[in-house]
Amino acid sequence: MFEALKQLPADPILQLMQAFREDTRPNKVDLGIGVYKDDAGNTPIMASVHEAERRLLEGETTKSYVGPAGAAGFNESMARLILGESSDLIRDGRVSVIQTPGGCGALRMAAEFFRLCQPDTKVWVSTPTWANHIPLLGGAGLDICEYPYLNRQTLTVDFQAMLDTLEGAEAGDVVLLHGCCHNPSGADLTFEQWRAVTELIQRKGLLPFVDMAYQGLGEGLEEDAAGLRYLASQVPEMVIAASCSKNFGLYRERTGALMLISATAAINQAATSQLLSVVRSHYSMPPAHGAAIVETILGDDVLRANWQGELNAMCERILGLRHAFADALAPAGDFGFIARQRGMFSFLGIPPEQVRQLREEHGIYMLESSRVNVAGLNARVLPQVASAIRGLI
Repeated sequence: MFEALKQLPADPILQLMQAFREDTRPNKVDLGIGVYKDDAGNTPIMASVHEAERRLLEGETTKSYVGPAGAAGFNESMARLILGESSDLIRDGRVSVIQTPGGCGALRMAAEFFRLCQPDTKVWVSTPTWANHIPLLGGAGLDICEYPYLNRQTLTVDFQAMLDTLEGAEAGDVVLLHGCCHNPSGADLTFEQWRAVTELIQRKGLLPFVDMAYQGLGEGLEEDAAGLRYLASQVPEMVIAASCSKNFGLYRERTGALMLISATAAINQAATSQLLSVVRSHYSMPPAHGAAIVETILGDDVLRANWQGELNAMCERILGLRHAFADALAPAGDFGFIARQRGMFSFLGIPPEQVRQLREEHGIYMLESSRVNVAGLNARVLPQVASAIRGLI
């Protein structure tokens, strides 16, 4: 059976990670892998996470299954984190949340749910979008359509082109939007643009699907959710995929959530029963540990305040790096877009041959698209990186 299989090419990001590891130069810089790093170049465990784990270790009494929906406390906490503590949607029973194996699990279970609802579902994704969106959604058998998002000359949102293309979407089509900190561009919709997209979605009868992977790392927990919350308040149905990898630093714990918003509580109950059937047929039940950490933090006032303080510091550090990086590159041209963008990622707008030159001559690693992880910079390496880029332009 296996002898007919052909070896696939290596994943570009994993290949870049391997090349960086094998590079023996002491001054090499990793701007490719999409994880948060501190000033020392480490991906730390948050102190609030350490404390939550300590409490769990001391108080845990069972390793029994959590059930297909996951932990109820985690699900309720995630609903309030994303939609707000006083959300009318939650109060009215129009919201359900299930715990998933990471944001990837949420995206894939959403895709399987869409296919169950409507086998020929079309999903519109931005160009560019996160590299794993299309495999996760298309792998479930959904038709993928693309709408323009980033103007490659200005590296800003090409909003009119986005609206013009989505005018061609049909009722029942799904539109995938990034909640904040657009990956890979860092170019986010303004609140007024969220309002315009909401009007289009309402008018055309589209289903909004929001990927919220970076809440708290753009401008703040509440600010980053403003567009999503407005959209949710205006439409009868909506789906949200969320990840705890970035804002809780739980990358390897694979902790995520999938949220359904329905027109009524009764519809929501029926839809959730179908979604849980989909989950049962795939991975049966999610892992418990990461969700227990999040539930512990969000359920304790002191821990939550400590976590939010840590998250705010991470957010402020990224914003500071963006401004410093743009200033350091200014002699080579207008890189002000880096300071105006949000989250961990930005495109530099340089061609692949210059990306390769940076890697080969300077040990500076980024994706061939010129997408950089701004959080991979620090006071020590930023001058080195900026100097190398200025020398190419």
